[in-house]
Amino acid sequence: MSPNPGNRRTLYLLAAIFFVPLIVSFAMYYGGTWRPVGKTNHGELVDPARPLPALPLPQFGSDAPIDALRGKWSLVYIGAGSCDASCRQALLVMRQTRLSLNNEMDRVERVLLATSECCDKQFLDTQHRGLIAVDASGAAALPLIALFPQDARDEQVFVVDPRGNLVMRYDTRAAPKGLLEDLKKLLKLSHIG
Repeated sequence: MSPNPGNRRTLYLLAAIFFVPLIVSFAMYYGGTWRPVGKTNHGELVDPARPLPALPLPQFGSDAPIDALRGKWSLVYIGAGSCDASCRQALLVMRQTRLSLNNEMDRVERVLLATSECCDKQFLDTQHRGLIAVDASGAAALPLIALFPQDARDEQVFVVDPRGNLVMRYDTRAAPKGLLEDLKKLLKLSHIG
């Protein structure tokens, strides 16, 4: 008994419905004509992540040196401790982002690496309570500061993971919502810090 030609045609049609889109998608992806962007982050990834040296530096207002970039996720701003307009904008973005994390905000700390003229104590105490202001003006801080990207640094907030790796940077002139969204993702996926 020979197979029915209608059944064979149905079988070929079902196979084509399954395999043709698969073959076309492979050809487009690996052929180079189309690739998905695949970017879900808003900031700029530091690729590869840069391990930062563990340098105990003096904290403003205390004689005890601390290593502020270990143990928690850190939002870091690098600039003069006198804090000009771009510094104030960055510190505001860091504060509001951390507060917006609600229950997760204890996993994130804010760090100002003051490269000179440290610091306007009244401004920091009234506007940015809890900010860790580190005196990074001495020669001991140079190996640490050198690892942060130099271009437009006074307009950047950096994200450092709990192990001390520099992983991302954000332009503070852009919408701060992107920093918040990326930080929420990092905290959700991370079991450290």
